[in-house]
Amino acid sequence: MGYRSGFFRPNSLRLKGYDYSKAGFYFVTICTQGNHTIFGRIRNGIMKLNENGRITETCLINLSNHYANMELDTYTIMPNHVHVIFRLYDPDVGAGLKPAPTKIKRNHPMSEIIRGFKTFSSHHVNEIRNKPGEPVWQRNYYDRVIRDKKELNRIRAYIRLNPKLWDERNNRFSIHPEIRK
Repeated sequence: MGYRSGFFRPNSLRLKGYDYSKAGFYFVTICTQGNHTIFGRIRNGIMKLNENGRITETCLINLSNHYANMELDTYTIMPNHVHVIFRLYDPDVGAGLKPAPTKIKRNHPMSEIIRGFKTFSSHHVNEIRNKPGEPVWQRNYYDRVIRDKKELNRIRAYIRLNPKLWDERNNRFSIHPEIRK
């Protein structure tokens, strides 16, 4: 923990000096406030979303309608967290003629996309729970810049296997040896 202006703050999880609006693949994990299980239950390795989980999934899917440089690659919603691979790209690459410059921001950084997701989903989930303004998500999130195809495929497998690796008795994740590589 770092000390700044009289407050303890966790050290940043971001890759120092990296441009998070740069085209590429990003693995992100976002946990619920207090790790509360609010999105559904896992039974026999299958995630069954409740209404909060379905709302969260809809908000995640709709992000590409708000951010022109983003698409979802792979995701899973777990009882108390979300895993997602975002693909950021330059919307102008491949275009024959680039459009005239506008004041519209086209390349949104990951932090802005995550902020939008947390805001949209919290608002809708709290409407259902009748708890306006209550935090749904933890303050921070985990991210990893995916550096090559092998890593991308390994993380995709991890995301897809995540519900099967969930320990139903303890409501927590257990690491499968195949994922550790």
